[in-house]
Amino acid sequence: MAAGTELTPASYIQHHLTFFARPVGEGGFWTLHVDSLVTAALLGVIGIGSIWWVVRGATSGVPNKRQAFVELLVDFVDEQVKGIFQRGDRNRFIAPAALTVFVWVILMNAMDFLPVDIVAAALGWLGLHEWRLVPTADVNTTFALSLSVLVLSVYFAIAAKGLGGWIHELFCAPFGSNVLLWPFNLMFNFIEYVSKPLSHSLRLFGNMYAGELIFILIALLGLYQIPFHFGWAVFHILVITLQAFIFMMLTIVYLAMAHEHH
Repeated sequence: MAAGTELTPASYIQHHLTFFARPVGEGGFWTLHVDSLVTAALLGVIGIGSIWWVVRGATSGVPNKRQAFVELLVDFVDEQVKGIFQRGDRNRFIAPAALTVFVWVILMNAMDFLPVDIVAAALGWLGLHEWRLVPTADVNTTFALSLSVLVLSVYFAIAAKGLGGWIHELFCAPFGSNVLLWPFNLMFNFIEYVSKPLSHSLRLFGNMYAGELIFILIALLGLYQIPFHFGWAVFHILVITLQAFIFMMLTIVYLAMAHEHH
């Protein structure tokens, strides 16, 4: 959550005007939100590093609780990939990428559970006022993730069909190869490529941003906030897990679609 000396929805919305927004080029698009970037990177290292640590110490005997949890997680993700991706070796990239996305997104979402007052005081003591602690409540984070998936889908489409085959599909699918239909095919495919990252990113961002605002509004209730916080937190567990699952599933679907020939 946003942390600052004065916690209000207005200051939360104005996050992009804070100290942590660093322009790296012309225009607002070329701006790095340092707080979201640093938090996301740390959570990625912690999440994937923890799995690597457990797997490195795995044994073929009776697994301990950590190993059993990781095995259940890997099997769960692998089953989802197996049901969607059926063209090629899923274990080479698709399944590991899906596991990475699921773990990373769910950890970023889970930062929403940290008490805003305590986190605000701790970060404020460090001089990090207005630090956003939930990267997925920042549209720049979710849009960057979705753009990465788009780039990967284009790469796999070209790798599977060849550059010529991919360009041919842009102009000749789905309405046919007649020259008169080329502009309509290209327009249709262009809209598809644009809509994928938009829907992919805004779905996750919208849910997490709304959850952030609700937590902040509840925090303004003072002493009466505890039962409301507990009720919303219990419901938010489902939201956090479901949004991570949906983001992972859409990633698998888009990468699987890139391997299909039309």
